[in-house]
Amino acid sequence: MGGFFGVASKEDCVMDVYFGTDYHSHLGTSRGGMAIWGGGSFNRSIHNIENTQFRAKFESQLMRFKGSMGIGCISDTDPQPLTVRSHLGHYAISTVGKINNLDEITENAFNKQRNIHFLETNRGAINTTELVSVIIDHEATFREGLLKVQELIQGSCSIMLLTPEGIYASRDKLGRTPLIVGRKEGAFCVSFESCTFVNLGYAFDYELGPGEIVLLTPDGVQQVSPPRDKMRICAFLWVYYGYPSSTYEGMNVEVMRYRNGAAIARNDDVEIDMVAGVPDSGLGHAIGYSNQSMVPYGRPFVKYTPTWSRSFMPQDQDIRNLVARMKLMPIPELVSGKRLLFCDDSIVRGTQLRETVDLLYSCDAREVHIRSACPPIVFGCKYLNFSTSRSELDLAARQAIIELEGKEPEAENLQAYCDPATDRYSCMLECISKRLNFSTLKYQNIHDMLDAIGIDADKICTYCWNGKE
Repeated sequence: MGGFFGVASKEDCVMDVYFGTDYHSHLGTSRGGMAIWGGGSFNRSIHNIENTQFRAKFESQLMRFKGSMGIGCISDTDPQPLTVRSHLGHYAISTVGKINNLDEITENAFNKQRNIHFLETNRGAINTTELVSVIIDHEATFREGLLKVQELIQGSCSIMLLTPEGIYASRDKLGRTPLIVGRKEGAFCVSFESCTFVNLGYAFDYELGPGEIVLLTPDGVQQVSPPRDKMRICAFLWVYYGYPSSTYEGMNVEVMRYRNGAAIARNDDVEIDMVAGVPDSGLGHAIGYSNQSMVPYGRPFVKYTPTWSRSFMPQDQDIRNLVARMKLMPIPELVSGKRLLFCDDSIVRGTQLRETVDLLYSCDAREVHIRSACPPIVFGCKYLNFSTSRSELDLAARQAIIELEGKEPEAENLQAYCDPATDRYSCMLECISKRLNFSTLKYQNIHDMLDAIGIDADKICTYCWNGKE
């Protein structure tokens, strides 16, 4: 995954870009970067942030950054932002998304212009942000180039493009990720996360529609291309990876989680002593469940955050499991003899949750019931890099289906496992629950989850749960 932040200001913008970018650190742990337009050239820096926080890497460099316009990014894939000099001029560019047809676009670029080349600096692969810049540079203007990116890319791609004239912000053509404009006296910012605004003195100004392109300058926001009609914003923004204080399409993340947890509780009748959340993104769902059920909310374990990163980021499963195990500290006095119910944002592979449950049983928990804040994930995400699973067969739901079927079923047969009214769905849940050692397991149904988000259901991507494009 990844996130970015940009500022066009009448004054120096470096500190706003620095802190605004840092507020996206929950979206990636691989690379961080900043590019500032200093009036005659770009001052840019990119750092590895796998073992060090973004702020710590860039703090010592801030004195050499000067300028009134800049962009910054947190990325879990490509080093960025990149600086480019082309017939369109000098610019810096950063992207968020996933390009599924990268090879096809690359070959087409070679066929059109045989002397073109790409630098394989990203672990032997083409930097997708560089590929986007090549698409843009084939066109006559930045507007035409950004629209060509939307036309060519299969997957998703939101873009920030910093020029001496201002910052072009282009939201993915189906709006799978957000882009939100904030304003304060003498400055405008554009951000993936609206939670960046308040502490930096910005107020909400405008949210780009799907495929919309705007140009930010210190004097205002100019629409370059209007929004498209169709939207498919990712539901996991609210369920999982969005920050609690952010709001997208008018719905705050934490408010959605309270509503979602309450809906789970209304459909549950289990007898328990305490409701808890798997930190961090499960906490809001658990609070909603507790408020609705009137069962006390507690923290039978806490997360040690000073040195342990988010556990879904590392590529290696063993490392992910180690991070998940080491960062959660149980409180035995709140666990022993208790019937506990945990809300988690989702169950992807399930291995980390199994280790968490085993840890609770080792502290003499009487029962451990699990409630997932979304339906079973049957299909791997095709559009965003929010989960680093390399195969759909890694998914807990798919593993259960294969165990029940004795083989990987045909795509059309998977639909029966997506419908809570079917026997196959019930068998799948029982299989997952036994494998992961839960006392009971229930998933939120897709209708209540969408109701909790509160925007039109046809504007939300639900591919991970039902395979519908």
